[in-house]
Amino acid sequence: MIKVMNLILPLGYTQEQLTRAVTKKLKIPKKDILKMEYFKKSLDARKKPKILVVLTLVLKLRDEKAVLKRFSADHHVQSYTHDTYTIPLYREGQTRPVIVGFGPAGIFAGYVLAKAGLKPLILERGQCVEQRQKAVQLFRQKGQLNPDSNVQFGEGGAGTFSDGKLNTGIKDARIQFILETFVHFGAPKEILYLAKPHIGTDLLAGLIRRMRNAIMELGGEIRFESCLKELVQCNRKLSAVRYEQNKTMHEILAEHCILAIGHSARDTFSMLHQCGVQMIQKNFAVGVRIEHPQSFINNAMYGREVTSSVLPAADYKISVHLPSGHSLYTFCMCPGGEVVAAASEHGRLVVNGMSCHARNGQNANSALLVGVTSKNFPDDSPLAGVAFQRQLEEAAFRAGGSNYDAPVCRVGDFLAGRDSRSLGSVEPTYRPGVTLASPEQYLPQFIVDTLRQGIPAMAHKIPGFDMPDAILTGVESRSSSPVRIVRDETCQSVSLAGLYPCGEGAGYAGGITSAAVDGVRCAEQVMQFFEKRE
Repeated sequence: MIKVMNLILPLGYTQEQLTRAVTKKLKIPKKDILKMEYFKKSLDARKKPKILVVLTLVLKLRDEKAVLKRFSADHHVQSYTHDTYTIPLYREGQTRPVIVGFGPAGIFAGYVLAKAGLKPLILERGQCVEQRQKAVQLFRQKGQLNPDSNVQFGEGGAGTFSDGKLNTGIKDARIQFILETFVHFGAPKEILYLAKPHIGTDLLAGLIRRMRNAIMELGGEIRFESCLKELVQCNRKLSAVRYEQNKTMHEILAEHCILAIGHSARDTFSMLHQCGVQMIQKNFAVGVRIEHPQSFINNAMYGREVTSSVLPAADYKISVHLPSGHSLYTFCMCPGGEVVAAASEHGRLVVNGMSCHARNGQNANSALLVGVTSKNFPDDSPLAGVAFQRQLEEAAFRAGGSNYDAPVCRVGDFLAGRDSRSLGSVEPTYRPGVTLASPEQYLPQFIVDTLRQGIPAMAHKIPGFDMPDAILTGVESRSSSPVRIVRDETCQSVSLAGLYPCGEGAGYAGGITSAAVDGVRCAEQVMQFFEKRE
């Protein structure tokens, strides 16, 4: 196979144009192309409104050796071998591997262990995705929160009710396996090659359900509405886990437990701290969601409206460093999406962003975040970041009216330092409802100041980003975990052998793909304690 990089084609190119570009580049006849697949596809909108498509292809040719020899000095033409991730079979041990949490890290850890023949037992505090969808919808419609099954907790984890973004900053050979597994279970094949792949909330639910069924068919077991309550240990080694289901305590003998609890399992963080599991404070970021009309973002990024299926709803990524020393950056930008109610505790309000696969909503939204560090926390406890988050969420809950309505304001009013008395042309997408309130009512002053200075600075990069009718909705406080559960090179807790802190909640990932990779990594470490089958 041969990989050909940096092929430039016009937007809306045909298959004939693509083939012609390949034959011209490689100086071969069309009949010499036996197979052609996308490896990477991205847009180049630097010279808007002229938009180009940049491609990397993988080809099977009649005489690959001759082509490679002819282009030996061209780094855009290379030999390519597809790596296949293989999972050996193992013999079952005296106890089954236990996984706590069934988000991306837990799902992929469970899938790998099940494929290996080890029949993992998975505990998930929330409901299966079908019931979870109903709980989330009830909260959005009536403000009735289920603290154990919501946007944060339940089958699929927090990523289920997001945009389903799969792009990641890490480089890892396991990523291809993650993407191929998603496609196998129903994700669009385009995620294998798009530069910014995403699945969409509407497709994720079915995909996760199919992965769950596959794990069960391979001998795995999933117990929903089962919350971890205690780790039983002997001589600093894990011996059992205790969990609560239907108000009844249960105990499972366990020598290996992958702890994939997600970034919002605050009660579990507290339990781990009390059990002596070493954890440390971790920097994270908080802020608000900003909403613009998607048509405005399209024009700003493309220089034109989106009028065909070949041009997706535009996204953006901006950061600005300010004279104050603070930075403001966008995060989890959701084209054509909505701001969602993401609370998981009574009396505390949280927002996040979500898009369906089509990304065809009226508004675009993104988090605007400011970094926080230990100097902003109330004390030096490992859980001080949790206390900081809760303080902001309680203030946002009060600012919204103490009924899970979110506090919103117009950007123009916020920048002018005045209260919003009405909204303008941009309609908020948050449900169950909104109340006019400034971020000054729920955010620390240094974050308010950074937003007030940073939004106009971002407008130098995207003219009009500070449009007066854009909306700020708060509070975005769960961008990442506020703790890191310390582990060693074998992915085991440094204070409890057999416990594998994993994924975003443990502080080792930041998004669906990196969390899934960490789940696979931890599963690999667990498998080393079992005997391979011949």
